[in-house]
Amino acid sequence: MALDWHSVALTRSTPLDGHYRNTQNVRRFLISQCGNGFKFDRPFMAWIKGNENLTMGEVADEWMRRNS
Repeated sequence: MALDWHSVALTRSTPLDGHYRNTQNVRRFLISQCGNGFKFDRPFMAWIKGNENLTMGEVADEWMRRNS
């Protein structure tokens, strides 16, 4: 069953699925993990879409790596 990316309770271990979307819910989670400076950009969104078997924690860690 696909996750509802608009309302699912996200954790660092939440796996991304084929129905992943950059929703306000995802944005709120990533701000909580990465800080108020978090924002999506095209290269980062392409990285997310281009990698399988990611967790939300790995997504947050990658953003931090790119923006530290």
